[in-house]
Amino acid sequence: MNTMHHHITKLKPNCLVYMQHLQNIKRSIFAFLLCIPTSLLALILFLLLIYNGFTVFYFHLPFPSNPLPEPANFSQGNLAKNSFKKLPASVMYAVKEDTPPVILKTLLPLLQNPAITMIPINHSVVFKPNKTHGYEAVKRMLRSADNLKRFSTRVREFFGNHGCKVRFFMTWISSLKSFGDRECFSVESLFRSHPDACLVIVSNSMDSESGSLVLKPFLDKRFKLIAIKPDFDYLFKDTHAEKWFKGLKKGNVSPGEVSLGQNMSNLLRLALLYKFGGIYMDTDVIVLKRFTKLRNVIGAQTIDLETRNWSRLNNAVLIFDKKHPLLFKFIEEFALTFDGNKWGHNGPYLVSRVVSRVNGRPGFNFTVLPPPAFYPVDWSRIRSFFRGPRDKVHSTWLHEKLEQIKSESFAVHLWNKQSREIKVESGSIINYIMLDCCVFCNSSSSSL
Repeated sequence: MNTMHHHITKLKPNCLVYMQHLQNIKRSIFAFLLCIPTSLLALILFLLLIYNGFTVFYFHLPFPSNPLPEPANFSQGNLAKNSFKKLPASVMYAVKEDTPPVILKTLLPLLQNPAITMIPINHSVVFKPNKTHGYEAVKRMLRSADNLKRFSTRVREFFGNHGCKVRFFMTWISSLKSFGDRECFSVESLFRSHPDACLVIVSNSMDSESGSLVLKPFLDKRFKLIAIKPDFDYLFKDTHAEKWFKGLKKGNVSPGEVSLGQNMSNLLRLALLYKFGGIYMDTDVIVLKRFTKLRNVIGAQTIDLETRNWSRLNNAVLIFDKKHPLLFKFIEEFALTFDGNKWGHNGPYLVSRVVSRVNGRPGFNFTVLPPPAFYPVDWSRIRSFFRGPRDKVHSTWLHEKLEQIKSESFAVHLWNKQSREIKVESGSIINYIMLDCCVFCNSSSSSL
């Protein structure tokens, strides 16, 4: 015991010496740090922060592998030097659907002759409404279609009594109040180029006493036109639209978020031409020259400037024989793939899909006309057609463009949604076109 006590007593001085040595080292370190200039210390800390930040963010910041593509340029000036040629129906493309754009979008890569699988939709399980607002709108639209079995009789009597060799159809699903100066001028241009034509406007609102007042100026000039309420059951009978329409009336088909009137117009135009044959045109189309030499024709809205093949078709102007097989396919596609939530899915994109699929099949005889035929200006550039000359250079461009349109175009689509509020300026392309195509030429062009 005495020996152990002796060793512990001997270690105490050694420990005290070691602790004293550590304290001296600590004092030396602090003294050294205090000797470093403040600016140098700040620099060291800053470098440490940079290094730390680099190691953290280097692995997490995303970098695009490829630069974004530039918007496609569809300037009509690029088309001016090309002569007017029909696009063969054997060369076709399908396009990807998108929502209605507000700025020029980049054209997506084209797929030639895609293998499209069409899966029929079981309408009985698609939609079960609970008296929603959308379904109430459906019932209001279809209510007036009851007891209209005289539709076919009225149309046939109208064509027969007037000996109509040139038959035009328009549809108007909106209210009578919205049938304004622009729609009336579309009718004017039609009869200016086709004074011998017969026009049937399929519309609930126009087939009324008030509607007759709107059409009276044309009737007073002995133009042949009539407004008739549609008989959907008759028009859709013996087509794929018949079952689709029954499902819609029963509430088994969702009308979707897109205007039902727009989609009904897309289907009506197909059914009208399939039942009767003739020419369909939208009410925002200005006719420039006679269509009588055109047969079984659909127009391209855009083309690939490198390949000169169409990239999208449009259904604002359709010219087809009665019971043409392509119309039957259009109606079939509408019924089997209807989607009321996608803009254009049942219209321009529909005709583009179908035409791309029937490529090379026997029995389909039709022609795809290039954009200048009916769509000489893209929707994104329609404003330029309403502007008057700004300077000498602009004035020269306007006159050259106008001459090109007169030479190559049968009609001009005004892209109503984009141009409805634009005023027609004096000296603009539309101003000159209106002066050439008017029937009642004392009206103000700015009201279009």
